[in-house]
Order: sequence, then structure tokens, then C-alpha cells
Amino acid sequence: MSTPEITAAYAVCRDIAKREAKNFYYAFRVLPQHKSDAMCAVYAFMRKADDLADDESLSLEARRDAMTAWTAAWRESRTSPTNDPVFLALKDTQQRFEIPDDLLEQLVAGTTLDLNPQPEGVTTLVVQDHRCFDRTLQVYDNFAALHHYCYLVASVVGLVCIRIFGYKDRRAEQLAIDTGVAFQLTNILRDVKEDAERGRIYLSADLLSEHGVTPEHLLAVTEGKASSPADIALLRGFEKHAQTLYRSADELIPLLDPDSRAAMRVLVRIYRGLLNLIAEEPTAVFRGRVSMPTSRKLGILLVGMVQSMKARRSA
Repeated sequence: MSTPEITAAYAVCRDIAKREAKNFYYAFRVLPQHKSDAMCAVYAFMRKADDLADDESLSLEARRDAMTAWTAAWRESRTSPTNDPVFLALKDTQQRFEIPDDLLEQLVAGTTLDLNPQPEGVTTLVVQDHRCFDRTLQVYDNFAALHHYCYLVASVVGLVCIRIFGYKDRRAEQLAIDTGVAFQLTNILRDVKEDAERGRIYLSADLLSEHGVTPEHLLAVTEGKASSPADIALLRGFEKHAQTLYRSADELIPLLDPDSRAAMRVLVRIYRGLLNLIAEEPTAVFRGRVSMPTSRKLGILLVGMVQSMKARRSA
């Protein structure tokens, strides 16, 4: 039974999710209240970790120090009283849905990958931009290294989510892993320009080489140079791999508890819809972040709410 303190902590997490979650919050809204609260708690925890890792107003060293201090405070909160509402709500969520510490530790490990000056499986290059200034680019060596990154930052989130959604068939776990990779590959395509501006290229070196595209050229294209047929082929190949992984999402949904399936459908329809938008005009990712119109998201949410109500009536 929730105490007033825990109820207030979940309210704080919901405010964070409502303000920041964008795509995820649409799915939260079609879940039963206790599951929706839990998802908001997990999201608020993830959001804080991401914000600490991405705070470019701080040096890399300062961000690492801040992340270390925050992680230590979270670990202490597992066994000691805490006044942090996010830690408090997360602890309650873990107890309710049997979410192991190890999964959340992996989630934090994924968030901190970009704080490592030289992550494993990543090569740092010095290239010239369109102004002939030297730029540092970090490029994943191969798709296997990129897949591991996707596992830590997205598949682990999927494994946490399905514990909240509920499942009995262990096949759901691998399907959640694959679905997480599909979501992250979609994010990588969406953020090609933004990531390049931050000195990161997630289209792995082996895929670039396969299509005859160099990191220097990819950077130049995001800075306004005309794209080539090879660039488009690279994006389409990446997009098709993600599309294949979305089949795992289709298999996952029926394995979830009936009252959670609509939420997963909402997430998949939004992310797959975003990938389809990119497929319609691949070169748009070189100009800026591609996003799904809010009207389409609301339409998906409406369908999800109807499906959720039907599932609860028949339960």
C-alpha cells in the first residue's frame, strides 16, 4: 500500500515524464495506473542519468564526477532512507515488479558509455570540417560493437519495461532485446546530424566502408554538402535492418499481459512510424532531426486508449 510520501514521489516522476518523455509518455497513458506510475519512475531515473551524461555546459571530467556522485547516491538509497523522490519511486517500483538492480546498473553503464574518452569498440578520428577546422569524430568500429551499445542503452530498457508490462513466456525477453535495438537504430537514423555535430557517428565503420562512405564525407553531408547515391544506400540498408527487427515487436506484444499490450502497440507504432517517415525521405536526416507530427501521435494514442479500455473490460 502506497504511503503519501511514495504517492508524492510518483507524482514528481510523472511530471518529469510528461514534460520530457515525448514518445514514451503516449504509451504510459494507456497503462493501468500502477503500471503507468512505475514506467514514469523508470523514465525519470533514465532521464536524470541522460541529463548528467549530456550536460555540455560541463566538461567531460565534471560530467563523469557528477555521474559518479549521483550513482553512489542511488546505490545508497537501495538500502537506506532517501529524500530523493525519483529514487524513492524507483525503489517502490523495483519491489512491486521484481526489477533486479543488475538491469538498472546496466542501464546506467549504457548511459555512461559516451562519458568514456575512448569507449571499447570505438575509434577516434581527427578530420577537417567544411571550414578546414580539425574535428574529432568517434565512430563505432563495426555493427557488433554498435549492437552492444544498443543493448545497453535500449534493450535493457526493454527488459525493465516488460517486467512492468507483465509476461510469463521467457521468449519475451529476447524479443524485448531485439525490439530495443530496433528502437535505438531508429533513434540513430533520426539523430544523424545532431550526433555528428557532437562528434559522434553511430553508423558503424564497417557499414560506411561497405557503401564507400567515409566519416569525413558523412560529416560534410550533415554540414550541407550534397548527398550521394551511396549515402542514400547506406541509410536504406540501416533502415531495412531496423525494419527486420520490428518483427520481434510484433511477436512480443501477444506475450505481454493483456492490460499492457495497447501501450506496447503505441510505442511500436510511433517508433516504426518514425522509421517509415525516414524511409520516405532518407536524406532529411542530414538536415535535422526527423519527427512524427503530434497529430499522428495523438491518433495512435486514441487507438491505444480504445484498445486498452476493451482489454480491461474483458479481463
